[in-house]
Amino acid sequence: MKVNIELDMTPDEFRQAMGLPDVQPFQEELMNKIREQMEAGAEGYDPLSLFTPFVSQGFDSVSSYQKMMMDLMSSYGQGSTGSK
Repeated sequence: MKVNIELDMTPDEFRQAMGLPDVQPFQEELMNKIREQMEAGAEGYDPLSLFTPFVSQGFDSVSSYQKMMMDLMSSYGQGSTGSK
């Protein structure tokens, strides 16, 4: 059996209906902080060091995050292609 449900809602209305939090103020604050850091260090701008505090919260370092992403990508390419 196949059932299709079509909803005519804006993304904001859907988020509210699902009870999800509004993260737009958080995203704006984060982007403002990043913009301030970029403007303050425009001469020696290093994007990798700029995002280190945000990325490294769950990882030992940015390099470990990069390694994890490369491992995921390589394992995805080696995954099985058999049908269910």
